Amino acid sequence: MRVKNAVFNRFHARASLAAGLACTLMLSGCASWRGQEVAAPTPAKVAADAEKSAQVANAGAQTTTVTKLQKFMWFFSPYRPTIQQGNFVSEEMLAQLKVGQTRDQVKFLLGTPMLTDVFHADRWDYPFSLQRGNGELTTARVSIYFKDDKVERFDGGNLPTEREYIARIAGSTPKPPPPEDEMIEDEKKKKQ
Repeated sequence: MRVKNAVFNRFHARASLAAGLACTLMLSGCASWRGQEVAAPTPAKVAADAEKSAQVANAGAQTTTVTKLQKFMWFFSPYRPTIQQGNFVSEEMLAQLKVGQTRDQVKFLLGTPMLTDVFHADRWDYPFSLQRGNGELTTARVSIYFKDDKVERFDGGNLPTEREYIARIAGSTPKPPPPEDEMIEDEKKKKQ
């Protein structure tokens, strides 16, 4: 009898949840359910959206922070590791990149590109993504354009420095103690 009641209660709860979801979808005003046609985007609008997306992607590093509710909900979720994908390109590395460098020089400075495309043979992309276990997401993208196998231009400013990147991964770290030479000099200055 207890098993029968437990199964009935679970089924009843799931059935009411499914019915509520179906009613929400029906009342939400989905155009395809009401028999209306959705207007197709114009080519000019698609091109404008693509250009805007490219500008945002090439603007440099963007960090999406976590809301207080998400932080609270992560307390109840399982462990999530920090995941890094792509090539990290720092501000210092990008400062060494100059117009007129060869592909081999770029590969030496920034590493092998993550994206090389047959249709865009004169462009290399270096995307980067760092997703922390707490939900914080940092993305960056550097695009390098070549002409006659030499760097013509590159996009992707506002990148973090190597110190900022290490601090982001490790969290705030205490300041390391000064070397002994500096300590000796400081003591001599104090005595004088």
